[in-house]
Amino acid sequence: MANAKEALAKLTEVEGFLGACIVDSNSGMMLGSSPGSGSLNLELAAAGNTEVVRAKRKTMKTLNLNDPIEDILITLGKQYHLLRPLAANDALFVYLALDRSKANLALARHFLAEAEKNLTV
Repeated sequence: MANAKEALAKLTEVEGFLGACIVDSNSGMMLGSSPGSGSLNLELAAAGNTEVVRAKRKTMKTLNLNDPIEDILITLGKQYHLLRPLAANDALFVYLALDRSKANLALARHFLAEAEKNLTV
């Protein structure tokens, strides 16, 4: 099993990688990060995407949807943002940002699932 640093390093291999981090959804704080070469502020992204995860969970609870979130995809004009809660600890999630013009979304989701599955926290 990979530690956080190894799991994040593996995500840098995804084509179009802009940045990734592991986030505590209780506090919005990053527990580890792997910044890309761009100007993406991962601390702000972690805090903001914590609100996305919380809102989705609240909506699911209201709708009585008793099904775990596998991942959340946000598609922007130039980027993909993927959020994946950890099955082993749903208070944590992995955030991955990609350049949409370079990324293969299916492959990115596969890398993210593998990183999440192999992560020990």
